[in-house]
Amino acid sequence: MSDQTATGTTTPDPRFTALPSRPGKIIAIHQAYESRAAQRGRRPDALSYFLKPSSSVAASGGTVERPHGTELLAFEGEIALVIGTAARHVPLEEAWSHVGWVTAGNDLGLYDLRANDRGSNVRSKGGEGFTPLGPTLIDARTVDPTALRVRAWVNGSLAQDDTTAGLMFPLAQMVADLSQHLTLEPGDVILSGTPAGSSVIVPGDVVEVEVDSPATGASSGRLTTTVTQGTTPFDPTLGSMPAIDDLQRTEAWGSREAAGLPPAAPAGPAPLDDELRAILEQTPVAALSAQMRRKGLENVTIDGVRPLVTGRRMVGVARTLRFIPRREDLFASHGGGYNAQKRLFDTVRDGDVIVIEARGESGSGTLGDILAIRAHSRGAQGVVTDGGVRDAAAVAATGLPVYTAGPHPAVLGRKHVPWEIDTTIACGGAAVQPGDILVGDDDGVIVLPPTMAREIAEAALAQEAEDAWIADRVKEGNPVDGLFPMNAEWRARYDATREDQDS
Repeated sequence: MSDQTATGTTTPDPRFTALPSRPGKIIAIHQAYESRAAQRGRRPDALSYFLKPSSSVAASGGTVERPHGTELLAFEGEIALVIGTAARHVPLEEAWSHVGWVTAGNDLGLYDLRANDRGSNVRSKGGEGFTPLGPTLIDARTVDPTALRVRAWVNGSLAQDDTTAGLMFPLAQMVADLSQHLTLEPGDVILSGTPAGSSVIVPGDVVEVEVDSPATGASSGRLTTTVTQGTTPFDPTLGSMPAIDDLQRTEAWGSREAAGLPPAAPAGPAPLDDELRAILEQTPVAALSAQMRRKGLENVTIDGVRPLVTGRRMVGVARTLRFIPRREDLFASHGGGYNAQKRLFDTVRDGDVIVIEARGESGSGTLGDILAIRAHSRGAQGVVTDGGVRDAAAVAATGLPVYTAGPHPAVLGRKHVPWEIDTTIACGGAAVQPGDILVGDDDGVIVLPPTMAREIAEAALAQEAEDAWIADRVKEGNPVDGLFPMNAEWRARYDATREDQDS
């Protein structure tokens, strides 16, 4: 815990004064508390981890910078375990004996950088001062690991309050599991996850975290950190830049409401059940278009796109992706790494149709064979883009229905920046919202509002039956006049035929 000075003497490093030594490694848990899982709507089946550098450690009373150009710095109050004796392949019943001390930790994270880290959290969690620890160590032998409490305050207001009784995975299990994979060495720190209540902090805020044992009164004391504003910008020529969307805002703040976002659409019946899908799969797009026109909706076809392969039908629920025109600085911040395009293709669900707004710009590809394979493997029903498609033959060979403005060999970055997903877009001159139902055949693609889809589909199918009957009459030699559309006499004959079929 010391640094060599120019004179040859050593001075203690103030970052590690609360610890027995500088940690060789800091291992953090992605998610461990039931309350956090309930808040985020997803529960892990097993423990998972990420590493933080020891250079991120800070002492109580210090500061942490929110980097220039970012907005989603969040605190996470946690119980920190400090290893006392080496642990390798230790059984669960012996694991706690390898913990020397318990203290408070604050697993600070920058959600602006999270998307491109893909769970590693190297940049989003590894910044200078992003791991405050202390101020006092509690002897692990004197406390019950199943009855510890962690609390956090922001500007004096209680924000987190939970106990280890709320853990999905006990503290001892974390030690035992990690020891299966690596050697836990004296001084190593395990950050055991945060409960619900973590949220965004801004320059000027003061965060305090305390871990205690209510049964014994032992306490870490309050670990205090003040947020300051950084002034040094990131260099876009060196790596991916900060990028946030509504998902990151929601998870950083803890809820859509806290993030200032409108409520999510209420849960309800699936917009496309098996019965409706079966109807739509046998209904031509032209018939659906006619029924939509009768309802007063004219601008519901996606114009300027054609199927890469004819003879394939497409029925599915819209997932949307919006590209904006290429601008070099925005491509540097949003185009590389795990960008919006890759995130959508990685999360597309069985029955979805990916719809891409490319502004009718066909001078580059908006997807290629790798992404088409990914979408097909996840059960996507098709892709509609008013831009170009690279590797057109390979994309067609996947069997995935794809509608496009045409093939083009250039990469995405020639014309586009992948900007956001799951928002209302314009594709081929039509507005498309997430959850809309899309139907495609050789004539083109139509967008059906989910609230109207069943009525439109049933009316279109009925019209198809009527048109088929008229076609048969024309084949018999009857003139079109009075038959198409049917006059009163032909209508009566048709209705009588239908009654005979139904009886």
